[in-house]
Amino acid sequence: ERPNMKVPADNHNWQITPENLIESAIYYAVRKVIPATWLNDRDQFLHPNEGWRKDKEFQNDCLAYSLFHGQNRISTKEGTNHWIPFTENEVNSCEKFESKFMSKFIKGKIKIGDDSPPDIFNIVSEPVEHYEVPLKFSSEAKAVFDAGRGLWRYYHAQPKCNVNASMYDIREHFQQRNSKGKMNNKSSDETYTKLISDLRDKLKLLAQKIEPKVYDYEFLKA
Repeated sequence: ERPNMKVPADNHNWQITPENLIESAIYYAVRKVIPATWLNDRDQFLHPNEGWRKDKEFQNDCLAYSLFHGQNRISTKEGTNHWIPFTENEVNSCEKFESKFMSKFIKGKIKIGDDSPPDIFNIVSEPVEHYEVPLKFSSEAKAVFDAGRGLWRYYHAQPKCNVNASMYDIREHFQQRNSKGKMNNKSSDETYTKLISDLRDKLKLLAQKIEPKVYDYEFLKA
């Protein structure tokens, strides 16, 4: 299973492959972990130094953050959802998923090829080392996975749920859309509200862990 996942990236589409998934997650996370304010919303993101390449915990933290962040708008409406980070048993799914890519990637079961992926940081240097072994996550990232798993399980307990639903699809299911087609900010489902609030709290703690390294690795200048 080697999907080419097309996702929006600013004003163009970015093709994500097993070879550049980690870099893509870093690209996403470093742009989202620091809330935009009138003081920093014009700060320029830069070519990072080489430190991030050997920092596996940072890389995996960014992947966890990207998988569960509210602005990740991967949806089954756009095609097969390759971003389900759990197995069917973990979320009590009644059917098999169309794609098991992400859970296999996390477990180190995806073959990483020798193809040279586009270097999204535009650095001419040695390629990132990808190891076909299970990813190790920090305690903060594990807490995010635990909170996300609870949310997924609750969704899969709903009648006529879409077994291949993404995080975005789950939010849409519970929050619905208003007359203008915009997703509502809140849900009338109290259990969902508690679960999504817990996930967001855990994401904030993970963001606080990632943020200093955004400056250490010079994605932004302090």
